[in-house]
Amino acid sequence: MQPFRQFAYQRSPDQDAATPARHAVVIVGAGPVGLTLALDLARRQVPVVLIDDADRIGEGSRAICFAKRTLEIFDRLGLAEAMVAKGVTWQKGKVFRGEEQLYEFDLLPEGDHKQPAFINLQQFYVEAALVEAVLAEPLVDLRWSNRLAGLENREHGAKLTIATPDGDYFLEADWLVACDGARSPTRGLLGLEFRGEAFEDRFLIADVKMTAPFPTERWFWFDPPFHSGQSALLHKQPDDIWRIDLQLGPDADPDHERRPEIVRPRIERMLGHAEFALEWVSVYRFQCRRLDKFLHGRVIFAGDAAHQVSPFGARGANSGIQDADNLGWKLALVAKGRSPASLLESYDSERLAAADENILNSTRATDFIAPRSPGERLLREAALSLAPLTGFAKRFVNSGRLSVPSAYAGSPLSSEDDGHVGLPPGAPFLDAPVAGTPRAWLSEAFAAGQAILLGDGAARIAPVGVLAIEPAAGDGTLRQRYALEDGAAVLLRPDGHVAARFPKPERAAIEVAIARMEGR
Repeated sequence: MQPFRQFAYQRSPDQDAATPARHAVVIVGAGPVGLTLALDLARRQVPVVLIDDADRIGEGSRAICFAKRTLEIFDRLGLAEAMVAKGVTWQKGKVFRGEEQLYEFDLLPEGDHKQPAFINLQQFYVEAALVEAVLAEPLVDLRWSNRLAGLENREHGAKLTIATPDGDYFLEADWLVACDGARSPTRGLLGLEFRGEAFEDRFLIADVKMTAPFPTERWFWFDPPFHSGQSALLHKQPDDIWRIDLQLGPDADPDHERRPEIVRPRIERMLGHAEFALEWVSVYRFQCRRLDKFLHGRVIFAGDAAHQVSPFGARGANSGIQDADNLGWKLALVAKGRSPASLLESYDSERLAAADENILNSTRATDFIAPRSPGERLLREAALSLAPLTGFAKRFVNSGRLSVPSAYAGSPLSSEDDGHVGLPPGAPFLDAPVAGTPRAWLSEAFAAGQAILLGDGAARIAPVGVLAIEPAAGDGTLRQRYALEDGAAVLLRPDGHVAARFPKPERAAIEVAIARMEGR
């Protein structure tokens, strides 16, 4: 994972074609979401053209918190082991008011999961790992210094104008996926509104290189002694880098606040010493917004191009990568002609609901951290005062609810709930050990790209193309987490969400559930 690489522009044969070349899928934006989707589609044997207007991996650490669900997705693509080895693993956090600890939390108190609750890893390392995998993938054509300059969204595809250092050329795509960030040029070309609200308070991000004895936990302060009246956040990253977030208030001047002679005294007050180096500094004001729809004809939006949240809760990059996880298997089925295009409407409905959930959590956290009215501030102070005394008040203290996978309740791809105990249709899967030597995990089975049937005797009744997994002898974790007693079975989608449950499974019923899951 070599960061800060620059990539030379290379001319494509498409630029010399007599007529515009047509591709099944073109993705705009080689950030974490676009790279993940391109790799996912290629592993499902769908060729992809991936374009990016830059010539390098993004600079600055930016997103650093990658959640267990995201790591499971990266593991499916063969990338998580190196990321976890490089990253800082953590699952616990502490919340303070002044110098007093209000409470601590554990994000993964139970065992038997392959991936940790979270790792902290700079975004440029994640992008570097993804780029290396994409460059080794023959079905992905990654084109640097290629900018989407024009777009015609047609009934059966999209016509693209691509600007390069050699001039413009044209492409046609059955499907265009916009993963081009919060300022999405694709969104602008279609004239789409990005609805939501902007928050007034500004925050300082400083990446600081130092040797420090702090534990690998998430620490959040309300009204700390070193930054009176505001909030602060501390995270450890690899390479002895520490992420510090400091609330500045609504009237802060970004150009002034990011100057080293202003930043350093703030950090010195926090740490009590000056033995550190500033690696990266940014001042931001965040927003919670989304498109009305993510599916617009033959153009699909994902990641920050589709929705944007505040950084509290690590819901930005994680939700974008889960967009790619949701979209990849569906778009592959449509591109291969196995499912109708209407299957992609479920991406729109499921990920819109997920975006609303993330925006709600992000807005609530922001309103608590930076109250916008006297009433909100009064309620916050009451909760903070009572939190050391009662568990009830602790639940109201909000320093950012950390990212978790969304449940797709009411998904059109789910079979009707039969009332069977265990995870309901639409719920995200829970990892568990499965039979294998050396020890294997359920999460690893999704690398095959198939739906999975869990249960005793699953191999006997699983239709062709469905991977059967039976509970390991002597290990009841899988059986317990999926309520696989008395012959029950559970069907998991290729992205791990529960598609159907069967108290008494039969192949015909499973085939009906698969047809529904695939939009047929």
